[in-house]
Amino acid sequence: MTPIPKPGKIVAVHLSYRSRAAERGANPPWPSYFLKPSSSLAKSGDPVARPPGCELLAFEGEVALVMGQIATRVLSEDAWRHVAYVTAANDFGVYDLRYADKGSNLRSKGIDGFTPLGPSLLDAQALDPAAIRLRTWVNGNLAQDAVAAEDLLFSFSHIVADLSRLVTLEPGDVILTGTPAGSTVVAPGDIVEVEVTAGAQSTGRLHTLIVEADYRLDPPGAMPRSDDEQRAAAYGMRPVADDSAASQARDLVLSALRQVSTATLASQLRKRGINGCTLDGLRSTRPGSRMAGLARTIRFLPLREDLFDTYGGGMNAQKRAIEHVGPAEVLVIEARGDTSAGTIGDILALRAQVRGAAGIVTDGAIRDSAALAELVIPTYHAAVHPAVLGRRHVPWDTDVTVTCAGATIQPGDILVGDADGVVVIPPAIAADLATDAAEQERQERFIASRVAAGEVIDGLYPLTDRWRPDYERWVQTKEGQG
Repeated sequence: MTPIPKPGKIVAVHLSYRSRAAERGANPPWPSYFLKPSSSLAKSGDPVARPPGCELLAFEGEVALVMGQIATRVLSEDAWRHVAYVTAANDFGVYDLRYADKGSNLRSKGIDGFTPLGPSLLDAQALDPAAIRLRTWVNGNLAQDAVAAEDLLFSFSHIVADLSRLVTLEPGDVILTGTPAGSTVVAPGDIVEVEVTAGAQSTGRLHTLIVEADYRLDPPGAMPRSDDEQRAAAYGMRPVADDSAASQARDLVLSALRQVSTATLASQLRKRGINGCTLDGLRSTRPGSRMAGLARTIRFLPLREDLFDTYGGGMNAQKRAIEHVGPAEVLVIEARGDTSAGTIGDILALRAQVRGAAGIVTDGAIRDSAALAELVIPTYHAAVHPAVLGRRHVPWDTDVTVTCAGATIQPGDILVGDADGVVVIPPAIAADLATDAAEQERQERFIASRVAAGEVIDGLYPLTDRWRPDYERWVQTKEGQG
């Protein structure tokens, strides 16, 4: 590796990848940063020691930029020429200490050896920055994969220009440009590898073995501690819903949607000019149950054996999505309507249930159907098939817009399901839709009571002004309120 002068500063970006923003439930309007000490630098092959008393050591594969020219208030279109080298980095951190310096990350990410770089440098001026690809492996299994042009919220040039508005970047300074989804906890004995490529050029794999620290960590000072919130963050799960007004409002809307039928919701969507929000041809393992939750998406591609060898094993996209799904979320699988292989079975569905997922939706087949029918979580599916997904599918990516059963679904959309099927609801209209759907069903209960008493349909269904006074009196009765 070409020697890097000891940098005056190491600047790290908190959040810069779309998939990571979806994972964290945030989409920042601009980058935010923290500093790491130069004493945290390490090279490929150096071990990273998990501090005593810590359990939540997480890796973050990153693209590192090494500055070659002074940059002060440079424009985005001119920023890249100030970058000398590109290399691979791993921004390790222990979540057990994050509470003590939240925001600055000094204790959690500034530990000696927690910023390995290398193993080689690529000439930045010979690269197309949009073509830069980052991959991370844990014990040989692909954990992270992102391409700058497709996955970055903020381009590398944007980051350099933004930083240089107020901070002078000097030759040798290192910028860690953020990490995509897939970061999670590693333990002593694990091997983490990071590679940055651009076309045929490669940094080689940055190799790090995780070991236990051989020193003591005693007071005074903050001591490691972990809780469910920190575990969720470290393992890459969305934050557990808090008691904020927004969370309470969301839960109230989901509860209201769970009380009305998908037939009513489809009718209300049509009244608003939206006809493409019903999922076609699906049935439920638990038709007596109702489902409502936010979409967490997975996309499968058609089988290509060489790609499956690379992306199908280990902690692949499907398993990462299962491990990230949280309460009030619905796992949505795009399988292109191919029902000739299973897309989920009993073990992964059980894991989703344990994690609190509201349901699973796939336009492909399920396997282990009898076992899935015994779970509490409903799974909406197009067919049943005994074959594993590797017969037809490559689990490709998560938290992206997908097509499932003929409907377009984005992460965070609301899915509601019952015995009739599934509808997808744009979040912006969900509250009004729930209110209007409840009113429609109240009117239909009144209409049904009149039909049962022998009234004719004309003028009654749909409700007209002729019957409005009777309906309003009915609403005031105990039956109407019920």
